Amino acid sequence: MTGWGRRNEWKIFLRKIFGLRPAMKVFISLSLLVLALFAASLLTGPAGLGLGESLAALVTGKGEALVLVMREIRLPRAILGALVGAALGLSGAAMQGYLRNPLAEPGIIGISSSSSLGAVLALQTGMAAAFPLALPLSALSGAAVAVLLILTLAGPRGGALALILAGIAISALAGAATSLVLNLSPNPFAAMEIVFWMMGSLADRSMQHVWLAAPFMLAGMAVLLRLGRGLDALTLGADAAATMGVNLIRLRWGVILGTALAVGASVAVAGAVGFVGLVVPHLLRPLVGARPSRLLPAAMLGGAAMVLAADVAVRLIAPDQDLKLGVLTALIGAPFFLHLIWRLRGDEA
Repeated sequence: MTGWGRRNEWKIFLRKIFGLRPAMKVFISLSLLVLALFAASLLTGPAGLGLGESLAALVTGKGEALVLVMREIRLPRAILGALVGAALGLSGAAMQGYLRNPLAEPGIIGISSSSSLGAVLALQTGMAAAFPLALPLSALSGAAVAVLLILTLAGPRGGALALILAGIAISALAGAATSLVLNLSPNPFAAMEIVFWMMGSLADRSMQHVWLAAPFMLAGMAVLLRLGRGLDALTLGADAAATMGVNLIRLRWGVILGTALAVGASVAVAGAVGFVGLVVPHLLRPLVGARPSRLLPAAMLGGAAMVLAADVAVRLIAPDQDLKLGVLTALIGAPFFLHLIWRLRGDEA
């Protein structure tokens, strides 16, 4: 086969994956941005290591102190930043596509607050201090309990409205229980640790956290990415989607379980990192089109880029103050959220 024929096959292959040419450019740009920010995360830190020695320590394993910094501190943080951002961005796009609501985000079904409650209980009871992985395991358990409550309250065949109401109830209950734990905490140091954890951070994470959370996040993202065709059909309405052969019950289960796995594992290792699932799909929707099948992978890459960029920023803005990741994403996301509400208000007027 000639070189020209190979190039044509490669172009056809890319078009099949990415759809229209503008969307393909967006995907390639986001992929390159994620790689660049991943490298920036590896090279950013208080140790002041040079580019050459950092990469040499990471690849060759020479230099005990440098290897410890690169492989045990910076590499887990960069990996978790990419995974957490991808999980939150993808979950937000999936929830917006399923509920057909531009203001939907992963926390709307109560997964985030329930995971936080599980982690708070681990911190308050001292299990997190006795067993290092007790905190993420408790957060994952909280997410599992939330899924069971959602399916019990909304029913196996409940619609979007039942899902939203069940999620609001679970989120309110978990939030009240978290506040109760803080209110009754006899140890001010434990309460302070809980508050700091709930702000969200990727600092002091190890490869143990990566091995624990990555399988759940990857499984959840794999489930959500397979829902693109069903979510595309759902944009025409539930009845139209059903006539097109989409199993609405299976689609609903996929959204719930995929979001629970991805978001629950994210909260388990990073705490509450808000607004990523809300902001990223809105920023990318005009670039890739309104079809969820195109928005899902774009939001996954965009979420990874946003969290990696925010994590690099917290290390550069206030390296000595331990600025929390969730605080920075909220400072960025809240004004965008207000702008979105204002724009929707203008459209409805």
